[in-house]
Amino acid sequence: MDALDILTDLENVIPYFQAIFSADEHRVIGYEVLGRYNGADGVESLGDFFLDEGIPDEYKLEVDQVILTKALDKALSLDEDVLLFINRDAQILMKDDGKSFLETLLEYEGKGIKLDRIVLEISERNYHGQFYHLDHLLIYYRTYGIKIAIDKMGSDSSSYLDRISELAPDILKIDLLALRSTSTSHTYQNVLYSLSMLARKIGATLLFENIEMVYQLQFAWKNGGRFYQGYYLHYPEASFTDRNIRKETLKNLFHEFIISEKKKLSTIFDLTEKFQGQLQVLLVKYKKYSSYEELLKLLTAELTDVAFRMYVCDEDGFQKSANIIKYDNDWIIQPEYANKNWSWRPYFLENIIKMRNEKKGILSDLYSDIETGETVRTYSYPLNAKEYLFIDLSYNFLDRMKLLLN
Repeated sequence: MDALDILTDLENVIPYFQAIFSADEHRVIGYEVLGRYNGADGVESLGDFFLDEGIPDEYKLEVDQVILTKALDKALSLDEDVLLFINRDAQILMKDDGKSFLETLLEYEGKGIKLDRIVLEISERNYHGQFYHLDHLLIYYRTYGIKIAIDKMGSDSSSYLDRISELAPDILKIDLLALRSTSTSHTYQNVLYSLSMLARKIGATLLFENIEMVYQLQFAWKNGGRFYQGYYLHYPEASFTDRNIRKETLKNLFHEFIISEKKKLSTIFDLTEKFQGQLQVLLVKYKKYSSYEELLKLLTAELTDVAFRMYVCDEDGFQKSANIIKYDNDWIIQPEYANKNWSWRPYFLENIIKMRNEKKGILSDLYSDIETGETVRTYSYPLNAKEYLFIDLSYNFLDRMKLLLN
């Protein structure tokens, strides 16, 4: 695709629209505007045109404006609650200090498109200017009601994390392109889970994009996604699709997700209750122990198919015993762990207080063990008012119980 062919044939530069669906309504709540060129070889994406660093930004800005104007012309027919997601590369947007973009939007506000329906998807990947200039512009846009979305979260997340707190975006777009199969690493899923927690803290809405299979949709639903986008749900089209096109499909899928999640939570509850009863019996059986190491040795015979490590801590997180850990089929004492403090671990003190008040054990979420790298859960149990038993459950046991998904 030659850049000059496009610039001399702007009549055939057209917008396409990819539907964005909501979890709460099961229907289309907005459309992302995508650039296309209807040339001799048919309709082609303008993605390569905008990514080509050899094409001057002035040309890209001109094509951007053509797409925006034509998209807004079509959007005049939309319901008044439908959002319009518009992509802008920060480098191109700042070429004229964002003036042409805002002027176009204000023109169409006079025709009936309220600016609080506009979502600016800003990409900073190629931005070489001063960030405070860009931030000032985005803050100015917000005074008109324009919403800000940070694009491509998850594909290059590390470079964006420090920007989230600065911009406090309305929407975080999380790219699920890497989450193409259930074989994707648990670490990657944890990164996306962390982003969802961050969004919740700052009050941003999560939009998961590049959803190409039902597994990705379920992951997005489970991790707090309110908006969904991708070929699994809708391919881009030259016109606006029926807003209810996936309503029944999404309703049925979410019902399946709910059933699956409730089943998993029931399994966790039942397992927690089982451990509670089992440990109550074992601690009565082995109540005459002289040290915690002796108690741990006694418990290994009962829990050898369940646990791979055990230890005792006090309510402040200081380890009151050595570790006892399973290597192959042997249990080994690690005395060097005695007196270490674990209060810095996430949720440690919160769980201690919960166990103390409820006098019941707790089964943790999945996490990656620092030393072994394995995916584990920990069952913790109050031995008395001030000391607590921690049992790290083995990967094989969790796999048998189908508890390797958060």
